[in-house]
Formats: sequence, structure tokens, C-alpha cells
Amino acid sequence: MAKPVRFGVFVPQGWRMDLTEIAAPTAKFDAMLAAARAADAEPTLDSIWVYDHFLTRPTPTLETVFECWVSSAALARETRRVNIGQLVSCNGYRHPALFAKMASTLDAASGGREIAGIGAGWAEHEFHAYGYAFPDTPQRMRAFREAVELIHRMWTESYPTFAGRAYTIDGAINEPKGAHGPPPLWIGGDGERVTLRLVAQYGDGCNVGDGDLAVIPRKLAALRRHCDDLGRDYDAIAKSTIVNTLVLEPGEDRAAAIDAARGHRSPERFRELFWVGAPEELAERFQALRETGIDYLIAYLPRLAYDHTQLQRFAREVAPLLR
Repeated sequence: MAKPVRFGVFVPQGWRMDLTEIAAPTAKFDAMLAAARAADAEPTLDSIWVYDHFLTRPTPTLETVFECWVSSAALARETRRVNIGQLVSCNGYRHPALFAKMASTLDAASGGREIAGIGAGWAEHEFHAYGYAFPDTPQRMRAFREAVELIHRMWTESYPTFAGRAYTIDGAINEPKGAHGPPPLWIGGDGERVTLRLVAQYGDGCNVGDGDLAVIPRKLAALRRHCDDLGRDYDAIAKSTIVNTLVLEPGEDRAAAIDAARGHRSPERFRELFWVGAPEELAERFQALRETGIDYLIAYLPRLAYDHTQLQRFAREVAPLLR
């Protein structure tokens, strides 16, 4: 029997140029918090999410991007029910021992609602802009393997020690480990040899495929093989994907809706990036994802800083069709 699908949404944080129409920094931050509160009020939504980036995409601009972990702490105190996650915290920006401590603290602050996401990092231009080294892929992935093991030790041992090539700790006490124990660890990225094996060994969740039905089955098959090799219960791991989504009202003009929602993107680029449709149409496409093994759908919805209609349509009209 298939697991029930859970749903999350990203809040507007600036990375995707989704706060540009608001002038004052405090008003921008308030818009992010307001979207989080709107999600908290929707029982079908399980979680809210933030990115870990410093510069806007697709190109760096002099526009606001709020930092991931400070934002997460504020979101935890502004909400009461939804889980708060990072997709994903970049390992290259913080020592993994600090990551473990930060996630434990946020879990305690939120009453056990933290979902701690971590990835190896990929945005080379951000690394360079902020003065972080960007090693080649093999070296970066070796460090990431060490980081995940180190975090696991910080969350399971009283006086953890670790001596690796990239990281060392010596009696790094981490108390509390969370509100009711350590938070779930989600590992982002879908490299079949290293990342998905780390998921099988240490992860409580993964994020793969960006909604691509041609890619996800292969990634989840690799995860299952690693679980079989390591004796891990594949079904115990949350399998998530991100889908950019625009929910239309029945009969709504598609081109007009895209034009209103596309922001800095061309209509053609928006259609490439977003799933656009009425609730039943989107639910059918999401069902196809579910049949690949995905059991956690995370939507990026446009213009939430200015209007919560998309969030409400997604929560009230799309999510119930898949539960």
C-alpha cells in the first residue's frame, strides 16, 4: 500500500527574485513570514522550506536574499504546526559540527519541527563571491561523506570525535540534540554512487529529480539498491521532489495567468520551468510522480510574497486529490 503523500511549499526568500516588488527590507521579511503563517493555517500542508543561497538567480543582482538559517529560526517562531526545512543547507558554507548544533537548536526552538536538509553545494559563483574554496567534485564529495558521518555522530553520541581529511572534532558535545531527539536528516542531491548511498546509510529523507519523470525512477532504483546492500528499510526514507507549480482556476486563461505570474522570466521559460494547470490536471501529473515512488511533493508557487491565492489553491484544491 502506497504511503500517504505529504506536501510542502517554499516561502518567498528572495533567491528566485520573488521579493522585488517590495521596497523596505523589513517589509520583505514580513512578506516571507506572512506566507509561512498562511501555510501554517492549511492542514494539508506538512512543511515550509527555504533555500541556502546568497545571490539571486538566474544572475546576481542587488536584490534581497535572506539567509537560510536566520530565516528558519524566524519561521519557527512565527508558526505553530508546519515543519521547517532547508533544501538544502550547503555543506561548504558551514562546518558540519556547526550545522548539527544549529539544526538541533532550531528543532528545540520549534518544538520538534525541524527537517535538517544538507547537500554538498553546487553554486560555484557563490562560493567564490563569499570567499569559500570550491574544490573539485571528488574532493567536495569526500568532504560531504565526512560531513554526514560527523553530523550523525553529533546527533547520536555524547562525546563525539571524528578525524577525517576535511573535518575533525574532539568531544564536541551537542546538547540538546533536538526537542525529542535529533531532527530528521534529509540529504539533497541524486548522485547514484555517493549521495544516494549516504541517504541509505544515514538519511531520513532525500530530494531527487526536480519533478522529472524520466529521471526519478532511476534515482530511486539506485537508492533501493543501496538500501538492500546496507540492510536499510527503503520505505522508512522520505522520497521528495520539487515541482514549480502554477494552479489555474477552472476555465482560467492559461496565457494570461502565465503572464501575470512569470515575473522576470519569458513566457516560454516559465512554461519550461513550471507545471501549469487546473487542480485535476496537476493532480494527475503529481499522481504520475507518486507512482515512481515519490511520497513528498514540495511546490514552489509564484508570487506568494504578494498574494496567498496560489498557496490556498494548492493546499485546498490540489493536495486533497492525492491524499
